[in-house]
Amino acid sequence: MRIIPLNLNGDFSEALYEASAVLKRGGVVVFPTDTVYGIGANACDWYAVEQIFKIKRRPLTKPISVLARNMNWVKEIAFVPPKLEKILEEIWPGATTVILPKKKIISAIVTAKKKNVGIRIPDHVLTDKLLGKFGYPIAATSANISGEGAPSGVGEIIAAFRGEIWRPDLILDAGILPPSEPSTVLDLTTIRPKITRVGPTKPEQLMKLLGI
Repeated sequence: MRIIPLNLNGDFSEALYEASAVLKRGGVVVFPTDTVYGIGANACDWYAVEQIFKIKRRPLTKPISVLARNMNWVKEIAFVPPKLEKILEEIWPGATTVILPKKKIISAIVTAKKKNVGIRIPDHVLTDKLLGKFGYPIAATSANISGEGAPSGVGEIIAAFRGEIWRPDLILDAGILPPSEPSTVLDLTTIRPKITRVGPTKPEQLMKLLGI
């Protein structure tokens, strides 16, 4: 479990290079996002995503969301109705995970073998650059043992995974993140859109964008 301290206001290109290398070989990386610290792996690699479930002790019946870099990426991994594209461009980047019908490129383990996938374009400089350097969508969830609170600092993450058989390969330590909740979850796979989890993005803002 290697830890790399980094300054988000400085040059973290070497950290990105190492994190990308870990992801490309099927490893698992912990990194800061615009909400909480995430733990992620290649969303197109069954084995890599399986490691997240083992590390978190997460049931395989619980899907994991996917981080994409831009709308073109989203359309590569999910079916996006044209009428929703402009709305999604208003929502993203930001702290809203949108559930859409998935394409085959995303490993079935990510979605617990379900036909839909939760996708988000994060609003965070490091996450954006990591996605760009890696070049593939990242399956990511909060960096904690399943059922426990989401961590805001690396100290909590190290304490949670210390002594565990399965641990992340690399942790990018950007210090304590500002207080935040996990992302809002918006389901667009039903006739009437519905919010299944309330997070930093307020429901009324989303409903207004959707014309509801």
